[in-house]
Amino acid sequence: MGYRPAERPRIGWIGTGRMGFQLAARLLDEGHDVAVYNRTRAKAEPLSERGASVVDAPADLADRDVVFVMVSASEDLAAVTTGENGVLTAAGTSPGLIVDSSTVSTEASAAARAASAERGTDFLAAPVSGNPKVVRSGKLTLAVSGPREAFDAVRPLLELLGRGVTYVGDGEVARLAKIAHNVFLGVVTQSLVEITVLAEKGGMSRTAFLEFLNNSVMGSVFTRYKTPALVNLDFTTTFTMPLLRKDFDLGLAAARELEAPMPVASATAGLIAEAIGAGSRENDFAELILEQARRSGIELTPEHTTVDDGLDG
Repeated sequence: MGYRPAERPRIGWIGTGRMGFQLAARLLDEGHDVAVYNRTRAKAEPLSERGASVVDAPADLADRDVVFVMVSASEDLAAVTTGENGVLTAAGTSPGLIVDSSTVSTEASAAARAASAERGTDFLAAPVSGNPKVVRSGKLTLAVSGPREAFDAVRPLLELLGRGVTYVGDGEVARLAKIAHNVFLGVVTQSLVEITVLAEKGGMSRTAFLEFLNNSVMGSVFTRYKTPALVNLDFTTTFTMPLLRKDFDLGLAAARELEAPMPVASATAGLIAEAIGAGSRENDFAELILEQARRSGIELTPEHTTVDDGLDG
C-alpha cells in the first residue's frame, strides 16, 4: 500500500487554524480537490467558498490519497490519527500518505508513524517555517523526513505550499531540523536587538541602522522582515516568547543528548527566560529589544516610520 502519485490526488486537510487555513487555501487555489476537518467546524467553513468540502470527523478523510495534518500539540496529533474517529481508525480504508506539519514531540511523531505503518499508510514529518503572512507571500519553507519514495511522490504538492522544500532524512529528523531552526531564530533575534540598541545608544535611529544592515551582506530575509517591529515597536504576535523558550528547552536537551555544546544558545535561553519573567508572554518575541534597552539604560519609543518588511515584493 502507501502513497502512489496521482495527477490530481484527492487531498484531506486536518487543522484549519491560522496557518492551516492559509495552506489549505493555497491547494484549493491551485484547483485541487480538498476536504477539510477542524475541531471547531466554523473555522473551516470559509474554505467551502473556495471549493473545499467540510467533513465532521478525521475518519471521513480516510479515503483520501494524501492527508495533511497541522494541529497544535502532541495529544492533538494522537487524537486525529488514532483517537475516536481518527483518520487511521476507519474500517477498510486509510490514506495513502499522511504529511504532518504539527508542532509535536519526536515521540508523538514516531507513534503516529508506527500507527500509520500498521494501516499501510506512509508518513512524513514536515514541520514548517513561517507564519500566515509568509504563507500568503509564498515564502514558507518545509523540512521533511520519512520514506524518500513518499517524499519524491508528494513533492509537487509540497512545493505548492511555499518556496523551499528540503528532504532532510529518515524518521523524525525533520523535527530536530525545526527545533534547530527555532534556536537559531532566537539567537539571531537576540543578536539583532543587541546591535540595534547599541546603534541607537550611539546616536543612530533604528530606521537608519537597520536600513544599512539590511542592505549589507549581513542583512537577510529575516532581519528585513523583523525591521518594522523593531523600528515601530509593533509586537503583534507571530511567535510568543514562551513558545520560543519551549523550543530552546528542546534544542538544549537534544544538545545534551548528542553532546554538542551550544554556549551561545544557552546564554540566549537565559535572556529569553528573563524577558518572560519581566512579563513578555503574549506579544511577539521581538519584545526582546525592550529588555535589551532596559539593560542598556535607555527607553525606546516608536519611530513611526513606514518600513518594507520584504515579503510583498
